Amino acid sequence: MPHLLVQRSHHQQTVFVDDSDRTLFRNLLGEAARAEGVALHAYGLLDGEVRLLATPATAEALGRMMQALGRRYGGAFNRRHARTGGLWEGRFRATVIEPERHLLEAMCYVEDEANWEGGAAVADAGPVSSRGHHLGRRQDSLVADHPVFWALGNTPFDREAAYRALLSAGLPARERAVLEQGVHKGWPLGSPRFIETLAGQTTRRLVPLKRGRPPKPPGGV
Repeated sequence: MPHLLVQRSHHQQTVFVDDSDRTLFRNLLGEAARAEGVALHAYGLLDGEVRLLATPATAEALGRMMQALGRRYGGAFNRRHARTGGLWEGRFRATVIEPERHLLEAMCYVEDEANWEGGAAVADAGPVSSRGHHLGRRQDSLVADHPVFWALGNTPFDREAAYRALLSAGLPARERAVLEQGVHKGWPLGSPRFIETLAGQTTRRLVPLKRGRPPKPPGGV
């Protein structure tokens, strides 16, 4: 299943000073994803945050990919900028999503031009994000497009035009809040049937407990 993943920097520090940093991270991300069998559908490298949309081949793949990536990039970044210490705010946060309901919204969240100063001109170009790939500006070898994206149109032009319209419309505040809360708390995002299907595959609780005191048992005091 696709996962929306966010890795934030420690104390909101800058972890991508320039495009050379982003290019290095992007290359290391590609190597780690291939090694662990992770299909990358979208990525966004903000100054102090990484956003990914990816489908892992196994339950452990995302964790191993991010661990290897954080270790290799952190060491290289420190050497390049003559610094010491960790870069990241602990473990990454992620949530599994039902693709038919949330994949396109998650793509827009990852590739939103508002994520970068300079807007669309910056977001579409270079190693900043996969947005340019999805708009037909360039081919990105890192990206494995999800079938839901392909379903936007029968031709590349149709898909690019449909996705451009989604980006131009902007992600509604409610959808953005749903995605961010899901990532922060780790609750799966999808229909009740989707959640029920996942519940049959794990012992982990997949929905938050209802607020308030639990109901009294029949005959209770």
